[in-house]
Amino acid sequence: MISVSIVEDHDNYRNSLVKAIEENGLFTINGAYSSAEEALINLPLNPPDIAVVDIKLKALSGIELIQQIKSHLPLTQFLMCTGYQNNEYVFSALKAGASGYIVKGSSSFEIQNAIVELYNGGSPMSPYIARKVITLLHQKSDENSFGLSSRELEVLSLLSEGLLYKEISDKLQISQNTVKNHCKNIYKRLHVQNRVEALNKFSQYNLHSNENQE
Repeated sequence: MISVSIVEDHDNYRNSLVKAIEENGLFTINGAYSSAEEALINLPLNPPDIAVVDIKLKALSGIELIQQIKSHLPLTQFLMCTGYQNNEYVFSALKAGASGYIVKGSSSFEIQNAIVELYNGGSPMSPYIARKVITLLHQKSDENSFGLSSRELEVLSLLSEGLLYKEISDKLQISQNTVKNHCKNIYKRLHVQNRVEALNKFSQYNLHSNENQE
């Protein structure tokens, strides 16, 4: 069973999320909270495998919630589920420690799949959000590519879509060992341990670079 908690201030949508998740026998609901403040108190008492969090809450935001609580919940992964799709919110959520980002309006099936993918080590993103990340990766320059080769940037882009080594291997027509070696080089150059950290670091760097140019 995958335990799931929900932080959502709109009663109807929170209830809809609970219903969508409970439809699948793989999941159990650990708690459903209407505010970040309520979640700050209760999540540490009953840590879930996955916390589904809205960004825009009544007082503290979902991003602020993750910033304050993530270090206290090392085994909990955070999935943003929100109507906000602009760059500021997307990359602020990733920077705070979210490992997935889906939009409201996703079907029950898409929500369930996102939770399973996140639980299994993936980084689920709605197609529109994934496209934003990929576009950012493609808007690179020699100064902000961390010394990554064009092939390594291509692999990093596919990692951002949640593809597995075999899928990347098939798509690029290279061996799985070659993909693994590219990933090792990417992690080494970015000074990270896994794909989520790599995507977060590269996205944050580009976001700050773009802000400095504005």
